[in-house]
This record gives sequence, C-alpha cells and structure tokens, in this order.
Amino acid sequence: MSSTMISSHIPDLDLITTYAQREGTFFSRVSPWTKFSGLLLVILLITLTRNLVICGILYLIILGLYASAGFPVKKLFAWYTLPVLFVISLVGIMAWTEPGTPVFSWTLGLFTLTLTNNGVILIVTLLLKALISVTYSLFFLMTTRYQHFSAMIYRLFPTPLDQIFLLAYRFLFLTLSMTGAIFKAVRSRGGGIIHSIRIQGQIFAEVFALVFIRSFDRAERVHLAMISRGYSGKYEAGTEIPRPGLSGMVVIGVFCCVIAIIVLMVPNTGGIS
Repeated sequence: MSSTMISSHIPDLDLITTYAQREGTFFSRVSPWTKFSGLLLVILLITLTRNLVICGILYLIILGLYASAGFPVKKLFAWYTLPVLFVISLVGIMAWTEPGTPVFSWTLGLFTLTLTNNGVILIVTLLLKALISVTYSLFFLMTTRYQHFSAMIYRLFPTPLDQIFLLAYRFLFLTLSMTGAIFKAVRSRGGGIIHSIRIQGQIFAEVFALVFIRSFDRAERVHLAMISRGYSGKYEAGTEIPRPGLSGMVVIGVFCCVIAIIVLMVPNTGGIS
C-alpha cells in the first residue's frame, strides 16, 4: 500500500503512475494519441448506444485489454466501489418508475414500489457504461507516461485551463499523501472504523477539516517553491508525443466504422427511454 492510498476502494495514484512510468507492456508503446482517440470513441459509443448486449461485449473487451496488460484485476474490482455506489444512488429511484413486467414489489405503508424488467435493465446498462469508462480511463492512465499525459493536456486545453488541470493533478498527490498520513496517525492513536456513528462522524469531520486547513498552507508553499524555480504563471510542456503509426490509424478507422454500424443498424433495445 502506498503512502497516498487511503482505502483499497480508492484508485491508488502512486500505483497507477508506477505502471505508467514502467512501460512494461505492449500498450505502453502505443501512441498516446491512439489510446486517447480510443477513449473518446468509447465514450461516444456508450453515449449513443442503449443496447445491453453491446455494452456487455464492450466491457468484456476492455476488461480483457486491462488484464492482458498485466494490471491488477482484483484491485480494479475494489476500485469499482465508488462508481457502482454513484450509479446506484442516482438510478436507484429511477428504476422503480420504469414500465414493464413486474419483477419485485415492495409495499411501504400506503405506497407500493414495483421493480420491472426494464428497471433492472436500466440499472445493469448504466452500471456497465460506468464500468466501461472507468476501466478504459484507468487503462489509458496506466499505459501513458506522465510526461506524455501532461503534454497532451497542454496541447488540448486552452490557457489557463491547462495550467489549472496540470497543477490540480499534481497537487492531488500531495493532498492524498497528507490525508493518508493523518489517517495513519488517527489509527495509531486508537481511531478506526468500528465506532458509533457519532464518534466516527466526528473523527472524519476533524480529519477533513485538518486536511482542508493544511491544504492551503501546502498550496502556498508549493506556489512559492515554483516561483523560486522560475515559474511565471505558465507551465509549458515541451515533451514530444509519439504520433500514431499506420496500425494505430487503422485501428481508429475500424473502431469508427464499428460505431457507425452499431448506431445505425443495431436497435437500441434495453428499456431505457
């Protein structure tokens, strides 16, 4: 467990960066522009299609790419906790209002909630879409060196959005490291998860308040350190990004054709309106 890791259910940025910098897989040698184009096309596909079968197949393909690269699948399933909870919290209420064949009914006083087959399909489809985007995003980050990633952000985003994004991304490591250190200090003094709601809520409120206060002090020190090293308000990334080869262009073209065929010819079944 790295110093920045607070929970096994939160993606470990140090581990992700280690895999990216190590470049130990074939996918690490693929042009970052090819992988980024794939990310955009994957997001486009899951946005346009509502077919549960297509989403399931796409998820299995991306999960296979992730596993074939030698990345930790068990950790990936643990990292799924936050997106799964996010989707369920948003769709949990909507699913009970979907028309269709009743699957489960629950009576609460004067109200009766009915979960239909379309409601179940709605939950499963949106869960698959969330897992697809999360898995490919992690695959992209774990196969792209930070130098190339920062150079892409510098070239794609206008000023000052590129500066805000790059500095926020780097400062996130400092914040997580500081939070992890505070949690270790809390545990070493008898704090833990097994407490009453009141005590546990008070502990976490104090921890996050302390992180919030210290973050301002750390941000000011980082800013002064950057100024002392010649920072003038603009971070310029001069790293050359490998261009897509012929095979990469062919893959992108084939993927575009597949998306067009799926959108135009495959019915959007799945019960999502």
